[in-house]
Amino acid sequence: MNVEDWAEIRRLSRAEGMPIKAIARVLGISKNTVRRALRAPEPPRYVREPKGSVLDPLVPRIRECLRADPWMPASVIAERVGWERSMSMFRARVREIRPDFVPADPSSRTSYQPGELMQCDLWFPPVQIPLGHGHSDSPPVLVMVSGYSRVMSARMIPSRHAEDLIAGHWALLSELGAVPRALVWDNEGAVGRWVRGKPVLTDDFQAFRGMLGIKVIQNRPRDPESKGVVERHNGYLETSFLPGRSFTGPADFNAQLSGWLHTRANQRQHRRIECRPVDRLAADKAAMLELPPVAPATGWRRSLRLPRDYYVRVDTCDYSVHPSAVGRRIEVHAGLEEVTATCDGLLVARHERCWAPHQSITDPTHKAAAEAMRRAHLRAVGDRERACADNAASDEVERRDLSGYDRMFGLDSDTTAA
Repeated sequence: MNVEDWAEIRRLSRAEGMPIKAIARVLGISKNTVRRALRAPEPPRYVREPKGSVLDPLVPRIRECLRADPWMPASVIAERVGWERSMSMFRARVREIRPDFVPADPSSRTSYQPGELMQCDLWFPPVQIPLGHGHSDSPPVLVMVSGYSRVMSARMIPSRHAEDLIAGHWALLSELGAVPRALVWDNEGAVGRWVRGKPVLTDDFQAFRGMLGIKVIQNRPRDPESKGVVERHNGYLETSFLPGRSFTGPADFNAQLSGWLHTRANQRQHRRIECRPVDRLAADKAAMLELPPVAPATGWRRSLRLPRDYYVRVDTCDYSVHPSAVGRRIEVHAGLEEVTATCDGLLVARHERCWAPHQSITDPTHKAAAEAMRRAHLRAVGDRERACADNAASDEVERRDLSGYDRMFGLDSDTTAA
């Protein structure tokens, strides 16, 4: 009996109300066949009787090997049981049996609540970005993805040092206008590490999360699935953003990336959430925390007395400061885009942040002022030396009559002679 006959039998019985005997006479089949069709809970289908396999006699011995060592390789098991035929068939059978002896390790599929967390990671694009001064490299890109809305934020930063990493966080969160209740990170050196089975944040990140009032979740080592959302977005950046693009520098990279995120990445239909990330953004931000009223200290900050060569070092580069501040205490701040220095509240240096390593950045006005001050100093030193020489030449030393000492001590020659 095929499916067509089965369907027709049920139609005649249910819709037409025909008895079994009449159905059998109309369709030319036996009454028992009609009865079986009416009793069947589902359409008939052909089921082939399973054939035996040449591996069936070896299954008990395979199980003994796996019972002794659940992780024993299939090639070793084949040697132990004397299998000399197709290894692909043998490996397939071992894969079927091994779960009976190895505990399952399923990956969790976590659902996120609005405003709950954002997963963070550093993505190193496989392209060379011109950094100036003849240098090119692939600086890190800080990527942050909301667990609930899947909204992605990203920005290229100069380095993976804590100062630049925290500054990148603050720039992206300020652009978002809200702060998630938790940030998820792996064991990035600037964020923290696991010590004796416990996560330990760096002092810089402890201070940053304290200013935001949030927590930072550190994944265990070798557990990339715990932040699989951002890992998949890293791959999406590499396959959808990079192809066919060229960049003139980090600023151009960030400009193109920002435009792509707003017009493409966060506007696309997301398969997992079955909507666009921007459709969930309002609910996500409503559940997040507000930005702190006082911005946290970010970037590179130093306080020092300006040396005579009037340069200060930030990361690997030296930046000039107005030489009028030599010997005085200055405050240096370097963000993602510029480097500034102040002395007693007055701005004494402002430079664009240099991404190329080991460079000396000089402001022409600082160099001219230093040369003028050096010439003035040399003139002053010369004038002082000449004045000292003139004074030495004009000074007259009084010569005292020594006979006065003879008279004082009664050694006058006339008195002695008498």
